[in-house]
Amino acid sequence: MLVNILLTGTPGVGRITLGKELASISGLKYIDVEEQLFDGYDEEYDCPVLDEDRVVHELDNQMREGGVIVDYHGFGFLPKGWFHIVFVLRTDTNVLCERLETRGYNEKTLTDNIQCEIIQVLYEEATTSHKEEIVHQLPRSIPEELENNVDHIGWKWIEQWIKYHNS
Repeated sequence: MLVNILLTGTPGVGRITLGKELASISGLKYIDVEEQLFDGYDEEYDCPVLDEDRVVHELDNQMREGGVIVDYHGFGFLPKGWFHIVFVLRTDTNVLCERLETRGYNEKTLTDNIQCEIIQVLYEEATTSHKEEIVHQLPRSIPEELENNVDHIGWKWIEQWIKYHNS
């Protein structure tokens, strides 16, 4: 049995960096939903638009096989049974604001994402969409936290999960 992981969090928290790093050390397949499965572009929010049914259809076989890290900031449409664990990355709002400004986000998108982080929208969605015991928050404001998260997830959690489920 292979593990499936969901990485989520407000844009700018470091999901892509963490996801790619985890994939490289674990051998799991990394899928950035927004980058790989978008179906248009929203000019107002300056971001890709997804066809959620297409995303579910495209990912279904891979998720059944397992061994996948899925990265996306919205996930309510993804089937609950797909994931063994959900990690919600969190970032200090000052750090997040700097990251989003550096990326050139427009004012509306920047403000909406900062508010989303402040009121913990994605963490709340995660705990209502999945069993609370599989949802974990991880800090991702400073570079050292990336190393800690890779160590925690990649070397400890995944390794233990594999030992437990394949023994």
